[in-house]
Amino acid sequence: MHHHLIREIGGRKHKEIYELIRRHGTVSKIDLLEQSGMTGSTLTRTLEELTAQNWLLEAGYGESTGGRRPILYQTNPKAGYVFGLDISRLHTKLILCDLHLNRLDAANWLMDESLTPGRLLPEIAQTAQTMLKSHGIPSDAVLGMGIGAVGPLDRVSGTILEPLHFPAAGWRNVEVTGYFSERLGFPVLLDNGANTALIGESWSDRNRDYRHLLYVHVGVGIRSSMMSNGKVVYGAVDMEGSNGQMIIQTDGPRLGDHGNYGCLETFASIHAIEQQAQARLKQGRSSLLLTLEDHPEKINFSHLVQALRQNDPLTVEIFTQAATFFGIGLSNLLNILHPEKVILGGPLISSHPSLFQTATRVAIRNTYHYPTYQVVFSQGHLGEEALVTGAAIMVIDQLTEV
Repeated sequence: MHHHLIREIGGRKHKEIYELIRRHGTVSKIDLLEQSGMTGSTLTRTLEELTAQNWLLEAGYGESTGGRRPILYQTNPKAGYVFGLDISRLHTKLILCDLHLNRLDAANWLMDESLTPGRLLPEIAQTAQTMLKSHGIPSDAVLGMGIGAVGPLDRVSGTILEPLHFPAAGWRNVEVTGYFSERLGFPVLLDNGANTALIGESWSDRNRDYRHLLYVHVGVGIRSSMMSNGKVVYGAVDMEGSNGQMIIQTDGPRLGDHGNYGCLETFASIHAIEQQAQARLKQGRSSLLLTLEDHPEKINFSHLVQALRQNDPLTVEIFTQAATFFGIGLSNLLNILHPEKVILGGPLISSHPSLFQTATRVAIRNTYHYPTYQVVFSQGHLGEEALVTGAAIMVIDQLTEV
């Protein structure tokens, strides 16, 4: 296995100044002096060196506060390029960005039973090479590729272990980082998609300094991640999907033949909703769903979303029930983790505004210490793009890792 190391920016002072400028977008020397606590001469030298190395650009002049107008600095977007890759159960997305996260190119694969790792990975590698060629970017100008994938996975060895519910076979013990770094010749980092989504959301909201964030994504499974003091929290094993195993009803049903009985995923996931709908229709309930598909067992999530948007009473009831159970699971997380801000994403939450409202209302009602403990709920800024954006950001973050 080739282990390529990600380029990094000089010494600790260089890293600190680069990171300050990156967070602000455009910033004057005066503000940098104040925030870095460096002496004027050290700061001047650091800025000159970073500019000479092409990491920074002088971006014109700020407003005069009496005397000369201050020089403004920003990071150089063309100092390097990054790929972000999101490998999920429904879609896989690849983006190519500059260091300001301007998107230069993007590709999308609809995951079906044909997209085994043996077929998908070579296609992704080929697409990445084509993107670089069409934008005239040499591969040594690429800092790396960040991958956010469905867990469980092993970040250190860069392996996707054994995720459930992939449409295609073969997604077990797939060494993705080794494969891509060998094919493409630049560094590759892997983390689970819930963590990269949280990295993306946290970056897009960096002007509000939330230190403790929780991200929960409800779709085929329930994926979650947590940040404390601005850093992703890692357990002893990859825990991306484990919140879905939280037990809500000890003697409850379970989906398929795995997982806990009566766990959250059994009540609040795409499969759970499909099963509920099929069961109710078999009981003889009337519904718009029967105009979309004549046989109850053929009803799937896309039919349900369609009926929900047309306010079909049975469908509204089923979704509301799932959102309520999800709210109960969420209150358990809030009672344990006490985040300042919670970002909810995924097809279950985004399919209708009422679902976010139901879930958050139930969560607050069951959270201890309310109203002294206040939490902010959000659907995020990036929606389904959070995972792939965060995967790209993860590589840029390495520039200033101390």
